[in-house]
Amino acid sequence: MAEILVIDDDLIFNELMEEQISRLGHDCDTVSSLYKGISRAREGAYDIVFLDVTLPDGNGLSEIQAFKNAGSSPEIVILTGYGDPEGAEVAIKNGAWDYIQKPASINTIQLTISRALRYRLSKLQSESSRKVVRHGIIGNSAKIKECMEHIAQAAASSINVLITGDTGTGKEILAKAIHLNSNRAGNPFIVADCTSIPETLAESLLFGHQKGAFTGASTKSPGLFMQADEGTLFLDEIGDLSLPVQKSFLRVLQERKFRPLGAKEEKQSKFRLISATNRNLEKMIAEGVFRKDLYYRLRAIHIHLPPLRERMEDIPLLLDHYIPRACKEMDIKTKKYSREYLNACLEYDWPGNVRELVNAVNNSCSNAINDNELFLYHMPVEIRVHLARKKVHISAVNEEAVQSVAPSSQAVTVSYAGAESFPTYKESRRAVVDQMESVYLRELLKHSSRDFKEACKVSGLSRARLYELLKKHSISVKYH
Repeated sequence: MAEILVIDDDLIFNELMEEQISRLGHDCDTVSSLYKGISRAREGAYDIVFLDVTLPDGNGLSEIQAFKNAGSSPEIVILTGYGDPEGAEVAIKNGAWDYIQKPASINTIQLTISRALRYRLSKLQSESSRKVVRHGIIGNSAKIKECMEHIAQAAASSINVLITGDTGTGKEILAKAIHLNSNRAGNPFIVADCTSIPETLAESLLFGHQKGAFTGASTKSPGLFMQADEGTLFLDEIGDLSLPVQKSFLRVLQERKFRPLGAKEEKQSKFRLISATNRNLEKMIAEGVFRKDLYYRLRAIHIHLPPLRERMEDIPLLLDHYIPRACKEMDIKTKKYSREYLNACLEYDWPGNVRELVNAVNNSCSNAINDNELFLYHMPVEIRVHLARKKVHISAVNEEAVQSVAPSSQAVTVSYAGAESFPTYKESRRAVVDQMESVYLRELLKHSSRDFKEACKVSGLSRARLYELLKKHSISVKYH
């Protein structure tokens, strides 16, 4: 028997779902708004959440992570009458288990519940049987928990792993965590950065060479493949390998055999390969600069590390970990951080990700050498400048928006006359922002001739974010 939550503003639909799910032998609760649903999910222990997209107080797609972050981390099934490919992509990428379009038959609902529960049970059993040691991976966000599940999966096998993610997200730390949680933990973990491997020396560095194999080869070298025998070879920035080296590398992955330069016989190495990149390998394949067959060899298991801006809830944990470490390295008393300092960390976008945060913490602790608490003025100058400019820019944009919208026929107006109860400041502010968003989006589409790509470019919004806002305000647009 499962605990299931249905979130939909159609009360008749909720009653039908509750009746059908109860007949299947499961407990079912229903709510009619997004934020009631989030609150209920945080209080309860649900296995599955059926979530509508268009709700009175927001867009369901934009809050999938809020449900995933609930204590029971339920499986999310989007169930909507406004289904489309863009919405399905946003849902799955944000962690939804499935995306179903209304009307859905009782058989579809039953099959979805059955499969989701089977997947959930398998995942929970796997988590309980394989305890993963983090080895420096900090965070409890839903996205980091998902990465930990992938680490457990990868550590239990010896197949190739491809780690993708922006610079500074911690791809090498994740690779080492896989190695240390595997049965290869006692064997070598060999690291090589492909950006620093010149094409002329690539085969020598990878395959090794005999003494005298070429000018300058004064000694015998085993090469990275042999050094990693029975262990793990981690190749960072795999996308920087040249096409000729990719071809040679592919054969080694297929046969686990290679011939060192100058050697008469082939060698064999039972290394496990983990590779990483911050580049778009699929785009490189389309451009003809990366081999498609090698790509599929590399990504038997694919783990994507999210940028820090997508898991900001982990920042307090990161500060709690790295501030004491920085203070210990400097041989100074551990410092606390102020609310002002934390807010600044939460407002900053961290383009350099965790690596930039660690550097900022080190810099802050150094600047606060005689203080017991970290404040905004202890942060690196470039971050303080960015935050100051961002603050001024937001103020200017808000003032311009008010001036441009207020005189028009679509002016933002809020009236409290006749209201049953006077709204809170938060409720009033949300109403004004919703009206301004609607006006801005419609003007944006006029300006961009209703072209989705152009609208993203002009507004500075990502595809996912612009899509969410358009769905929230029931505005259609053409996609390319």
